[in-house]
Amino acid sequence: MEHLFLEWLKEYGYIVLFGWSILEGELGLIMAGIMSHTGDMTLSIALLVGAFGGFVGDQIYFYIGRFNKNYIHTQLRSHRRKFAIANLLIKKYGWPIIFVQRYMYGMRTAIPMAIGLTKYSGKKFALINFISALFWASITIIPAYYYGAQILEALKWGKTHWYFAIPLAIFVIGGIMLTFKRLENNLLEKRRARQTR
Repeated sequence: MEHLFLEWLKEYGYIVLFGWSILEGELGLIMAGIMSHTGDMTLSIALLVGAFGGFVGDQIYFYIGRFNKNYIHTQLRSHRRKFAIANLLIKKYGWPIIFVQRYMYGMRTAIPMAIGLTKYSGKKFALINFISALFWASITIIPAYYYGAQILEALKWGKTHWYFAIPLAIFVIGGIMLTFKRLENNLLEKRRARQTR
């Protein structure tokens, strides 16, 4: 089964990378970097495909916000907290938040949608989004390409020592999620404090 999956990835790697990058694909970009290292992908093509997928994904989220305001207000009520935080970040930091939102856990879909809800220029968003996508793909794929052998060794170790690797992965992911949760809470608390003055 594992061999079949690897063969499928080798054959359809660029299509998988494009789709994965649309959805939120750091893991897909790392995989593309490793596959470029092993010669199963071409580095320059992987960079362009990953960047274009990331660009298309955020453009889709932006235009969902721009043309489906009623849907967002009625169907995405459970995500009100994320949209409130996204609006705070946009007001506080302006256009640079478009550039960095890809690296913010849990905010990649909310921020482009929240920007789409405003009167922010679609052309300006597309330009910043495109530059950001190129940067995002490069700083993820290129290190994975250069350190492909070490990453493969680490994965091999994790496979044979899963009883250490799984708790370590849970600890790291949990730490990242907790950090972003605290940052979100701090932003909302500051907003509440300003409103009560």
